[in-house]
Amino acid sequence: MRAGIVSLVLAYVLSQFYRAFLAVMSPVLIADLGVSAGDLADASGMWFLAFAAMQIPVGVALDRVGPRLTAAVLFGIGGAGGAALFAVAGSAFEVKAAMALIGVGCSPVLMANYYIFARVFSARVFGTLAGVVIGVGSLGNIASSLPLAVALDLFGWRGSLWVLAGVSLSVAGAIAVLVRDPQALPPGPRGSIWDILRIRALWLILPIMAVNYLPAAGLRGLWAGPYFADIYGMDAGGIGRVTLAMGVAMVLGNFAYGPLDRVFGTRKWLIFGGNAVVCAALVALWVLPAEGVFFAVLMLVVIGFFGASFPMVMAHGRAFFPPHLVGRGVTLMNLFGIGATGLAQVYTGHLKGGAESLEAGYVAIFGFFAVAMALGLVIYLFSQDRTD
Repeated sequence: MRAGIVSLVLAYVLSQFYRAFLAVMSPVLIADLGVSAGDLADASGMWFLAFAAMQIPVGVALDRVGPRLTAAVLFGIGGAGGAALFAVAGSAFEVKAAMALIGVGCSPVLMANYYIFARVFSARVFGTLAGVVIGVGSLGNIASSLPLAVALDLFGWRGSLWVLAGVSLSVAGAIAVLVRDPQALPPGPRGSIWDILRIRALWLILPIMAVNYLPAAGLRGLWAGPYFADIYGMDAGGIGRVTLAMGVAMVLGNFAYGPLDRVFGTRKWLIFGGNAVVCAALVALWVLPAEGVFFAVLMLVVIGFFGASFPMVMAHGRAFFPPHLVGRGVTLMNLFGIGATGLAQVYTGHLKGGAESLEAGYVAIFGFFAVAMALGLVIYLFSQDRTD
């Protein structure tokens, strides 16, 4: 079981890499393929939307087929195949198609881990384990920053993608060999997605699930690169260092959130407090978009650290799911988190494209993230707290 979990975590490292690497690759893709920042926003959005669209079928597959085949097949075809398609891309359309295919491939890997945790380990440690997986997986976020910038200089972007395709295929093979499915549940009710939607407590958690990942994913995965290039004139190396700082903050944040529900005896107020800090940082960038490099990097680091509440929100929702609905429950929550992020990536691309100036475009992006977070927090105030 441990070796299988390691292979799934490696796949999640690659998933984190794929969702964030466009921020560093954007200058070379714009130069080589003639794509626009809006095209790259759409491509990033396609990753998240394809990922989100797969969550319901992935949830059914986890409950009925098991995590081993679900993750191995999808990651092998989508992750490795999408990276190969990206490596030969010659247009914006092909980049978008490749990102969508990679999103399909990455869609089961985190939920396969969570499914195993929910079925095999004590419910009390679900939040900690969930945080550890995302914390370790966020090393992919770090790899897609300065290390990727170095790889682009050494191998070019096409060569780097071919390496990623080979690594992804190897990891898919490891999942197929090493993962062990949890013991089958005894005969009983199978349930459906509608049974999950009838859990009223979940409806006040889903809004914060939809917005808690938006700012970190949008800024780290897409807009940090264009923002520092347009406002502060940074090159790929400088952008790599900035995104590295934010990526490290996200790793540390995931490890910090993990055990704190047991320390403070609450999930709701831990999640609310962290995301309130994120909202304040977004408002600061909204009001002061060109205050200086140090200020901007500091705000991104704050957003990365305090915005790492995703596994804790997942643990909050998971506490309401019966055992036979765990797979579909966690994937439904992931659908809201990743789907909303994908829509936001596309929408912020249009916001920037319609702005009167470069600075106004980023003001609109920061403002959108701040308002979305504030709305999610207001609704979440009325949710029911629950720990295991």
